[in-house]
Amino acid sequence: MSDSSDKKITGKVFVVDDDEAMRSSLRWLIESDGLEVETFESAQKFLDSYYPGQAGCLLLDVRMPGMSGLKLQSQLEEREIRAPVIIITGHGDIAMAVKAMKAGVRDFI
Repeated sequence: MSDSSDKKITGKVFVVDDDEAMRSSLRWLIESDGLEVETFESAQKFLDSYYPGQAGCLLLDVRMPGMSGLKLQSQLEEREIRAPVIIITGHGDIAMAVKAMKAGVRDFI
């Protein structure tokens, strides 16, 4: 019998946040658990580099210049990219969380 901790997790955690300190902190935290991380300072930069079928999940900020995290999640749906999305924000409210969850976001922190 194999221990579940022996299982190899594949894919990346994509962190999209305009705040450099937040990106750096999240990278450190996620990598400390042995996961691969790629960070982006904008939603558009993520979309420009992502290729269909790439395994992973996204941690998105809500408030970013240009395209917001909620708009990026909408773009993912339109492009039929089914990666799990978690929204992280210091500026959320209940209405925003409900809207995000109804749009398919896995969690809203």
